[in-house]
Amino acid sequence: MTKLKNDEYETELARLHLELVKLQDWVKAQGLRVVVLFEGRDAAGKGGVIKRITEPLNPRVCKVAALGTPTEREKTQWYFQRYVAHLPAAGEIVLFDRSWYNRAGVEHVMGFCTEQEYWEFLRAAPEFERLLIRSGMTLVKYWFSVSDEEQEKRFHERIADRTKRWKISDMDLEARRRWNEYSKAKDEMFAHTDVEDSPWWVVDADSKKRARLNCISHLLSLIPYEDVHPPKLSLPPREPADPDYQRPPLDSQRWIPEKY
Repeated sequence: MTKLKNDEYETELARLHLELVKLQDWVKAQGLRVVVLFEGRDAAGKGGVIKRITEPLNPRVCKVAALGTPTEREKTQWYFQRYVAHLPAAGEIVLFDRSWYNRAGVEHVMGFCTEQEYWEFLRAAPEFERLLIRSGMTLVKYWFSVSDEEQEKRFHERIADRTKRWKISDMDLEARRRWNEYSKAKDEMFAHTDVEDSPWWVVDADSKKRARLNCISHLLSLIPYEDVHPPKLSLPPREPADPDYQRPPLDSQRWIPEKY
């Protein structure tokens, strides 16, 4: 596969960004509720795709849910409970940077849940998602697939680059060691949760740029939308200067140093 040139990538991304804005306006106008899950291997590029989706959008409409380790209280709740709190209201899109499928992956492989909890999750997840869909939500699930070789390359890049070092944790390194166990867990998860009404869509993520464009394009294709053509805006004239208003001197304010 030939490498995607930067100008081609930027041109297509700009076009898709415009379509994402149209989708956002349609979601808001129609009061839709959209949920998108992003799962996959560590360093597969989920965060990069999420960043490109949210870049042109209103953060009050399109929100990212990236939940941390559950608290002691949350551990005693119904498993899906803390995720429910982040589901969208009317006119909102929520992107889950990892989701309730933590239980089928890291929690199962690392032993953070019991076997009973694991198998109960695999039985319950499709039913939970059917409830969301029946309530009127649009649910989309993406799995980002990256090859062994490409993942190792990206891990080395993160280790070497101080600005990316935060992206790799001890858990990621342990997951790397347990590659085969994660593969088996993914296969089991798909066997139980890749169902007709809430299927898994797999993204080939060995090329970050192609993965971003392909995923955004596919997401747009799944949600019918129209261009609502927002009303034209014009700047109103500024009110006349107030002769009785005297601005304080500029040197009375704390200005940052101009280093550049």
